[in-house]
Amino acid sequence: MRAVLDPAIADPHLRRPIDQRIPLAVLRRAAAESDRSVRPLDDSYVDCFETRYGYLRQCTPAFLETFTFHATQHPAPLLDAVTVWQQLNTTHRRTVPPDAPTAFVSRKWRPYVVDPDGRIDRHYYELCTLWELRGALRAGDVWVTSSRRYANPDTYLIPKDRWPTLRAEICPQLHVPEDGALRLEQRGRELAELLPRVDRLVTRRGQVRIDKGHVVVSPLAAEERPDSVLRLEERVTARLPLIDLPDLLLEVDQWTGVSQHLQHLNGREPRRHDFLPVLSAALLAPGCNFGFARMAQMAAIPADRLAWGTTWSVREETLTAATNALVNFPHRLPLSQRWGGGTLSSSDGQRIPVAGKIRQATALPRYFRHQGVTFYSWTADQLSQYGTKVIPATVRDATYVLDAMLDNETELTMLEHATDTAGYTELVFALFDLLGLQFAPRLRDIGDQQRYRLTRDQRVRHLAPRFKGTIRQEFILRYWDDLLRLAGSLKRGWVTASLFISMLQAYPRQNVLTRALQAYGRLVKTLLILRYLENADYRRRINAQLNKGESLHALRDFLFVADKGVIRRKHEEAQTNQAGCLNLITNAVVIWNTVYMQAVLDQLRAEHDAGQEDDLAHLSPARFEHVNPSGKYYFPMNKRAERQGLRPLRAA
Repeated sequence: MRAVLDPAIADPHLRRPIDQRIPLAVLRRAAAESDRSVRPLDDSYVDCFETRYGYLRQCTPAFLETFTFHATQHPAPLLDAVTVWQQLNTTHRRTVPPDAPTAFVSRKWRPYVVDPDGRIDRHYYELCTLWELRGALRAGDVWVTSSRRYANPDTYLIPKDRWPTLRAEICPQLHVPEDGALRLEQRGRELAELLPRVDRLVTRRGQVRIDKGHVVVSPLAAEERPDSVLRLEERVTARLPLIDLPDLLLEVDQWTGVSQHLQHLNGREPRRHDFLPVLSAALLAPGCNFGFARMAQMAAIPADRLAWGTTWSVREETLTAATNALVNFPHRLPLSQRWGGGTLSSSDGQRIPVAGKIRQATALPRYFRHQGVTFYSWTADQLSQYGTKVIPATVRDATYVLDAMLDNETELTMLEHATDTAGYTELVFALFDLLGLQFAPRLRDIGDQQRYRLTRDQRVRHLAPRFKGTIRQEFILRYWDDLLRLAGSLKRGWVTASLFISMLQAYPRQNVLTRALQAYGRLVKTLLILRYLENADYRRRINAQLNKGESLHALRDFLFVADKGVIRRKHEEAQTNQAGCLNLITNAVVIWNTVYMQAVLDQLRAEHDAGQEDDLAHLSPARFEHVNPSGKYYFPMNKRAERQGLRPLRAA
């Protein structure tokens, strides 16, 4: 419109046809209206808040009088501004004092709050104070007494007065030095060794190479399974007995005594000899998604007995104890040692659709039509699952990745953990390192991931475009003791990792602890990326562990057979128990398969047909073709011959 209306732009052909369709006077009015509507690119719509100032004034004075705010750091100009605002409300003054604190006013608000003559606008000053208070509460820089969501972050950690005593005890447990400079020196040496090696590697045009300025990592070629492995797999599969899932549970209980961990709530209730079938059915009903009514009909056990057994014996703590016993059992089996030493694990989420209104269910069209939740599970390298948790489907997996590792009470000694891309953030990298653990996620587009140096004199040539900057060492050292205190609090169980990580990640504006964690996490992440690029065997090892988790997901899908795999339980406690039952049954199948696979191998050795010892590592207990999860159907022909007329109706 500006070009058409500008008389300095001569055009004998275009302007006349436009004027015939749209008169130039109409164009001038439209241009003036556009000038009023179009806003600058850097505008934050601050003036739109001013239009609602009168509405906000109906509640904001009472809001400030009701709550008492505290700051984590002093001085706190934002809280001083709140005090000024409260005084203005009390004295009914309209003018903001010229010495009112403005250090908290951000750049986008300053042109509105302070005019060119230095006067403070009352409306915008109040609105800016509210806006910054909102961000400070979310960031944890300001907190409220007796609040759950906006509590003092310091209360989640080891008390400051106790930390000096516990520091010397906790740091050796974490394998982390008390002196942050020493840790940065250690990581700096690792970085100085890796950088030149990887920088030379990318010039060789191999699997990791530079292509048009980008680091390209070729996908790992799938390992062809030797013919001897395929033959051994066929022989093992052919000799495994066919079994119904209830029989499998009872047989595993004979070996492990797992049912003894499902204790009555009072711990003293005597157990009848016929209670084991009820307890097994109470596990299968939620674990396979049958429900009590259908399981009662299938197992010929009254539904009230199933409900009684579930209420008193199947709880989160008893399921955890039973699962730990099942995880410990194969850890000692020779065949399990072929698959791993119990030091490497992985975690991943399994998306489960839900029916009805469930509080933590969310929509995720990629996985289900309506809403669903995620069963997040932790898998050891021996193919046992030592933890599970029900989480919202839209929450990033990285929030929960540390929970089961820190709560691990099995005999497995977890030292390294793998996830896919959704399981990592820079915060998680930092926390793993501070806890003395190795974090090894499989990152998507790893060649394009940003990397960081400790100092500018660490020269790189070919990888230089992907190095974003240098690590703020002085910032890490300034808050190193706070980082150790956080790691010690997680290690000692003062706070769950998911709770504290979700609190740190939920805030659009990061507090100093979050920024310090991210700075340290960037260093740890850079080291992981360089190791990943340098070592193809390392990449293959991580992929193999993640594939073990996927194979167990296939087994869990097979076991979660009823009701089309849709959850109908409304309460979070019931969903947690359902996930725990599924985890227990999955581990029971893995144990049964491991024991019988060993029996098959012993028989094959006796027949001099066992193949090579190296082939055993390629077998997997995450198999289910021989398991019947649905029970059996009987066809009572004698009752049909005896029946006359209709069956009796049920009592109302």
